[in-house]
Order: sequence, then structure tokens, then C-alpha cells
Amino acid sequence: MAKATGWADRTIAVHGGVRRSQYGEMAEAVYLTQGFAYPSAEAAEARFVKAGPDEFIYARYGNPTVAAFEDRIAALEGTEAAFATASGMAAVSGALMALCRAGDRVVASRALFGSCLYVLEEVMARYGVIVEFVDGTDLAQWRAALARPARLVFLESVSNPTLEVIALPAVCTLAHAAGALVVVDNVFATPVFSNAVAQGADLVVYSATKHIDGQGRCLGGVICGTREMVRGPIETYMKHTGGAMSPFNAWVLLNGLTTLDLRVRAQAASAQRLAEALEGHAALSRVLFPGLASHPQHDLARRVMAGPGTVLSFDLKGGKEAAFRFMNALGVVLISNNLGDARSIATHPATTTHQRLPAEQKTSLGITPGLIRLSVGLEDPEDLLADILGALEAL
Repeated sequence: MAKATGWADRTIAVHGGVRRSQYGEMAEAVYLTQGFAYPSAEAAEARFVKAGPDEFIYARYGNPTVAAFEDRIAALEGTEAAFATASGMAAVSGALMALCRAGDRVVASRALFGSCLYVLEEVMARYGVIVEFVDGTDLAQWRAALARPARLVFLESVSNPTLEVIALPAVCTLAHAAGALVVVDNVFATPVFSNAVAQGADLVVYSATKHIDGQGRCLGGVICGTREMVRGPIETYMKHTGGAMSPFNAWVLLNGLTTLDLRVRAQAASAQRLAEALEGHAALSRVLFPGLASHPQHDLARRVMAGPGTVLSFDLKGGKEAAFRFMNALGVVLISNNLGDARSIATHPATTTHQRLPAEQKTSLGITPGLIRLSVGLEDPEDLLADILGALEAL
């Protein structure tokens, strides 16, 4: 099912990809099975040669519930196909590893999630892939790096945790001129606020653990793109290396999609309220949020995104000691390392998500000892603001 149906995204999020059984159930069924029976030995042989539509072999290869989730998210993204993975990092590493081989060149933005940096710097480099990093906000650096051929470009459309916004259409144009495929981690922008494929991306990856689930219940990821790429090298790599999504998690995430639009818009509105209230606070040296006019890429964000996102970051003047005191004084906001949850979450990236990075690399990425990443949930924004201001007053 694709957007060619004429349905709006909120309708697709509720009805896309539905596979009803003979019982006509309203809620999507969960096919909690790892294998499938064949009517004959000949049928088993034929299916292993080529499985037909809605024919399944083994849950690592595909499952009806997983397929429903894949069809729904592909329809939302406007792509031909999607492959659901066990986690967001399974999606990132699967897309990168499936498409690259020794000697290939990858150009990536420098501001990335810590695990993404590990895959690029340690894993891919170990197998002979050449990785070059650039300042993702500097088109001149992209232009210089892509002046010679490359196999792949990888970036976060909005970076974690400093919320840099990438000029995606311009980077895609440069990448394609260099013969490179563009893989975009779109988790901060969400399917609600960003259509990366329409802006030139070849593949879009999500950690479905974040906004798509939205309630902290399970892990999941997904790779969206053309049928040729998704059902070709990516599916082949993923099904043989075991990174597929479980049917139960697919069912949870399929239902998460039904409320994604409502949740993300409410969270973004609250994030805007908090960012505006916190900007200029005496205890903070900076507030980072694409919805603020002070954000370095504010105008760009308004052009490439339909909303500012659900995450803001701010820097406490007192460094790590002040950051820890602030977090320990919170009552409504929880301390964790996830994001996109219905519950608001405060994270200290320097000691958690980006802890493994050398000090100089943290500094270059703007990950200071006082930086807090705040994922805004569904609580009343005035309760959140009172909680945050109270914690700041406790410093």
C-alpha cells in the first residue's frame, strides 16, 4: 500500500498493511510463530525457490505480522518496501554492511549517535571500508568530500544529541553526483515531520524503539527504500545474519503507529513551550531546539521539516556536577537513555550514550559535561516546566 491510495498519513497509520484472517478481527492479529507448515514436500521446495505474495518460510525471513508493520511504515514513508529489524542499530548496521564491501568509501556526518560511530569507525573500518567524516552542517565540507566517487553517505537528519539539522536535499544532490547512495537516520525528525525520501534519500532507517513504539515497551527498527534494495541485498544480508524483528514486537509497533501522529505533535508542542521558557535561564549557557529562532539551523529546519521535533538539549553552566544535581532533583522527568517515550526523559550524553568517545571528540561535537538531552513526553507541559525549573532552582 502506498500514498498513491490517496489516503492521508494518519489514515495510513491506522489502516495500512492490514492482513485480516478469515475471522475478520478488528485489532491486528499477532502471528506468534517461527515456522510455517507446507501442504506437501513439493510446496516446500517451490517456496524455497521463490516465495509468492503472503507466503512465508521462517520468521527470520518474514512473518505476517512483521509484513503488516513493514507495509504500513513503507506506506507512511512513501517507499516501495521496508525490512523490519530487531533494533534501530540492527537497521543502521544492516543497511551499511549490506551495501558496502572492502575498498568502498563512506562519507558520514560527524555528529552521530555513539553506536553509529562505533559501527563506522570500528566495525566497517575493520573490514576495509574507508570512512570519512565531515561537519554535517557545512555544505562546503560535503562538497569537498563528494568531489570524488563514494559508495554511500550516512547522516542523521537531526543529530543526537546537539540537534544539528542537515540540509538534506543539497547533500543528496551532491551524493548522487558522486555515485553514492544516501542512508538517513530519521529518528529525531520522525515520519511525522520529515519525508526524507521526497528530499532525495535512498534509504531511511528508524529505531522503532523510539517514537514508533512511544511507550518504552520493546526494541525494533526498520529500513525503508526501493524494492530492489530492500528485498535484494538488505533482506539477503539481514535474513542470513539474524537481525529480523520478532512477530510480537511487530504487533506492538504496528499498534504504536496508529497514534504516532497524535503523540509526536503533542510532544513537539510541549517541547516548544519548554524551550521558549528555558531560553535565557541564568543557570543555562545555551538551549538547543530547532523550533527556536536562536538555533543555528532554525530557518533550514522550517524548510526541511514540518515540525521542530520532540527533543531539546540544554547546557548547565556548572558542568557535570550541576547536571547530575539537576537530574537528581527531577520529580516528573525520569532519568534514562531512551527518547520518544510518552514519559519525559533526561539523559546526560557525556556519561551515557556518548560515554565511549574521547574527551576531545565530545568537545568537537558539542557534548559538554553540562549538556542534558530532554526527550519530551506526553505529560502536561506546565507540570514538566515546574519540575525542570524546580530542579534548576535546586542547583
